[in-house]
Amino acid sequence: MENGDVEVKLKEIGELLERLGKGHPKEISAFSRFLRETLDNKALTTREKELIALALGIAAGCEWCIYLHTQKALEAGAKPEELIEAGLVAVLMAGGPALMHLIPLMKAIEKFKKE
Repeated sequence: MENGDVEVKLKEIGELLERLGKGHPKEISAFSRFLRETLDNKALTTREKELIALALGIAAGCEWCIYLHTQKALEAGAKPEELIEAGLVAVLMAGGPALMHLIPLMKAIEKFKKE
């Protein structure tokens, strides 16, 4: 997958949320409120929460999650080394399949660290 595909995956997230927002506005609105409240800085920083979300996305094998949370973690001040370490924690917990999902993580880091 090329870095352009990273952008395609992120665009797909926006398109999905827009489409679902039109057809299921109550549910998407509730999810959006929950998302904002959960990611608000409280005991954990946004950076820490994005690293957790990234690790869970890797463990679950969700490329969309990996790209989104890599971007958000870097925007929140995470360093590429922290992203890789979070990825390795996911591998520790989820095994070999999670290891293969470090491939999209590495691609996302390359894409977003230049911006």
